[in-house]
Amino acid sequence: MYLGIDLGTSEVKVLLLAPTGRVIGTAGSPFTVSRPHQRWAEQNPADWWDGTRAALAALRARHPDEFAQIRGIGLSGQMHGAVLLDAEDRVLRPAILWNDMRSVDECGELTARAPELHRIAGNLAMPGFTAPKLLWVQRHEPERFRKTACVLLPKDYLRLMLTGEKVSDPSDAAGTLWLDVAKRDWSDALLAACDMRRAQMPRLAEGSAPSGTLRPQVAREFGLKDGVVVAAGGGDNATSAIGIGAIQPGDGFVSLGTSGVLCVVGDRFRPNPSSAVHAFCHAIPDRWHQMSVVLSAASCLRWVCKLTSTDEPTLLAEVAALPHDALATAPLFLPYLSGERTPHNDPYAQGVFFGMTHATDRALLGYAVLEGVTLALTDGLDALRAAGTEARALSLIGGGARSNYWAQLLADALDTPTRKHGGGETGAALGAARLGWLAAGGDPATVLTKPPVEIEFTPDPARHAALRARLDAYRALYRHVRPLFDPARAPLA
Repeated sequence: MYLGIDLGTSEVKVLLLAPTGRVIGTAGSPFTVSRPHQRWAEQNPADWWDGTRAALAALRARHPDEFAQIRGIGLSGQMHGAVLLDAEDRVLRPAILWNDMRSVDECGELTARAPELHRIAGNLAMPGFTAPKLLWVQRHEPERFRKTACVLLPKDYLRLMLTGEKVSDPSDAAGTLWLDVAKRDWSDALLAACDMRRAQMPRLAEGSAPSGTLRPQVAREFGLKDGVVVAAGGGDNATSAIGIGAIQPGDGFVSLGTSGVLCVVGDRFRPNPSSAVHAFCHAIPDRWHQMSVVLSAASCLRWVCKLTSTDEPTLLAEVAALPHDALATAPLFLPYLSGERTPHNDPYAQGVFFGMTHATDRALLGYAVLEGVTLALTDGLDALRAAGTEARALSLIGGGARSNYWAQLLADALDTPTRKHGGGETGAALGAARLGWLAAGGDPATVLTKPPVEIEFTPDPARHAALRARLDAYRALYRHVRPLFDPARAPLA
């Protein structure tokens, strides 16, 4: 058996995979995000470990015989988070997360310090990335910066707890802005721009390669044999791609999780930072991928449900029952509740409803939210296409992928067939388990298969044309309100 551990922002998911490729079972443990100041987002790494242990205990209780047969473990995790350790491997402060926007000024500083940043890292300096966070710590918490002996990404902190090893992989490390993404190795020049050294970085291994074995005390806690191998793993988007078999150029997916991601695989490093497109390494050798990112996706749906005192199934049913002319009467929604990444890289952007009347009800607000996230993803696909990247079809993963209505809306807006696979909501955890299988000696031809297509959604040309008109209005709305988001950027009279 093979185990996948996916450390997300809202929960940790664990998945048990049989050598037939069948998912035996899953379990999870939820987290909350601490926001001690506006635009901050933090979590305590100890909570990740406690949650992982709880989820593993639950999975073991449900499937004791299969759990005892685990031979390989893979890791997946939220990207960009900064876990600062001292020389004794003690955590120095809460982890600063991917959706933390405090380091805006440091992004400009890093760009000035590292003229080769875009060429080497393949990405713009954004507050979500790891390197600007360390410049912020250096400026505002100099004693903690001085004590920092190692910086780990979130999933790699779990690895330290599991194996005692400090290791990362190129797919996750590409999101730090310290990696030479073409060479898949740390860049001494980019580290030096942050007054950091290679010695403060974990060693790198490809995502499908072994990174260590379980510590004896961890193996005993869960009734596992000695020598269980732990794969290097990958960032959540790369492992999601592994989970749905997106390994060849042109394969792609849309992830509707806390954030939204549109990812397409390629066989070489193709940066396009001018449109805030991400160019990262894949979790397997000799593959890269391009991504557009929406910082708030399914989290927007949760937010509007809370705002209107309902739950997601109820609201989605109300949206699906709307008449066809809802597209023309619904408000526009900018889904920038945590800022904006692709294509504008605007950390000051905020959520906006525009065009409400007395006739606007809860269902129309719900539709507007689904459409707003969809249009943001369409904005991103247009940026990928401008860089020469095309997707033949897009698989859907993440919690939002459960909605057939949203899936069809995406197909219509993106003008690309979209596909749902069985168990799509476990994509990253499944991908992590597959990497654990490979690290334990699995054959890639057997492991890296595409799950069966459950349903395919074909674009509707008439709806696509209507949504392109809505996209024009959506873009115009952003241009008009952008100066109001940041008073320092455009002072009011």
